[in-house]
Amino acid sequence: MTTARGLYWFAGDLRLADNPLLNQAAAECRELTFVTLLDERLNAANRYQLRGMGSQRRQFLIDSVAALRSELAAAGHHLIVLEGRPTALIPALVAALSIDGVYRSEPVGWDEWRDWRDLVHGGAATTRWQSRWQHTLLRPAELPFAIEQLPASFSKFRRAVEPLSPAELVEPASLPAPLAELPVRAEQGLVDAGLASAVDLTPAASAGLFAGGSRAAADHLDSYFGSRQPSHYKETRNALSDWASSTKFSPWLAVGSLSPRQVAARVAAYEAEHGANESTYWIIFELLWRDYFQFYSYRYGAKLFAFGGIERRPPLTSFYPQRFAAWCHGATDYPLVNAAMNELRATGYLSNRARQIVASCLVHELGLDWRYGAAYFEQQLVDYDVASNWGNWQYIAGVGADPRGGRHFSLAKQAAQYDPDGVYVERWQGAVQPGYGDAVDAVDWPRSADG
Repeated sequence: MTTARGLYWFAGDLRLADNPLLNQAAAECRELTFVTLLDERLNAANRYQLRGMGSQRRQFLIDSVAALRSELAAAGHHLIVLEGRPTALIPALVAALSIDGVYRSEPVGWDEWRDWRDLVHGGAATTRWQSRWQHTLLRPAELPFAIEQLPASFSKFRRAVEPLSPAELVEPASLPAPLAELPVRAEQGLVDAGLASAVDLTPAASAGLFAGGSRAAADHLDSYFGSRQPSHYKETRNALSDWASSTKFSPWLAVGSLSPRQVAARVAAYEAEHGANESTYWIIFELLWRDYFQFYSYRYGAKLFAFGGIERRPPLTSFYPQRFAAWCHGATDYPLVNAAMNELRATGYLSNRARQIVASCLVHELGLDWRYGAAYFEQQLVDYDVASNWGNWQYIAGVGADPRGGRHFSLAKQAAQYDPDGVYVERWQGAVQPGYGDAVDAVDWPRSADG
């Protein structure tokens, strides 16, 4: 079906390559305008008195958007970047630019899905609203079950989908859409509608741990698969703080500068050249874990954020502000936890092992409401992904996809196994600080060392 004037809304898919919906829009539209939106709600305090997006996560997103704008400019096009409420900005753009069709990658988060639903239901009958699922390794149509019948645990999910041989399902990454063949839109309508002011895309004064954009993602793919690290991934992936120990693809996957199928295609190419082993398989295994949480978020919607989780069974935890403050600021009674939280504040990133350790501490040692930990990660992590973040926190808290009812890690055992010489604790200054340990609870009982 041909559309005269299309609007492509980049949302969670900040890339031109391996973007089937963008290719569809380029084929269907005679004219195509490009926009990405920064949701103003992420700047305000949420119900946990935290911001939805901290400065490091925002800067990585800004850098990723700036890189996408440069890619589009090379093809002769402009990326409109606006900040506000999507449910207000998209209709304004549709009206100002006489848009006939709007394209957006299928949202997986509950708030994003509700925004899209409201736009579709509230839009003019003459406007076509097109979405496509394109942020997972496996697509819904390839699953041996409907998403509504998603298995209750990852193990059951993995056993069901592994016979599909994900690497064999991955077609070569699709080429960028032929955008140069589309006419450049005249956007005087934006000025007339008061929508021309763009978000400041100035790079940060100092570089972060990760560079934003598809080019940076491709460079990291080349670097990682140009080494022999994929052949040792399973052996090294639990290191607390080492750049080469894990794949580090998550920030680019989170904003969509990189697709899971691009990663899987490189795994297949690496195995063809160097041979497959348990470690190369484990990279696909981790992509399947990510897939599971994406489908999980889509399946359970608002239950992803419920205190009682998907079964509405609240855990026996509460909320103690001073304990939470101590956890956030690396001032608990646990040096390993303190070191990890200091690293998170400094870099916006934590290894998966460190995330599990600090999450277990918040829930099981400190007895705190797991949602505050999930919200703090949402604010801090440059690779924040609504499904993986909240799904994993439910998993640790025992209110989600874990038949064992939660994961409680022995902090002493974790320290002995992953930081036996105290190098990590020393590097990130995790030594116990005085002051927080003197707190009392609401009934004036002194807090013991084990919470």
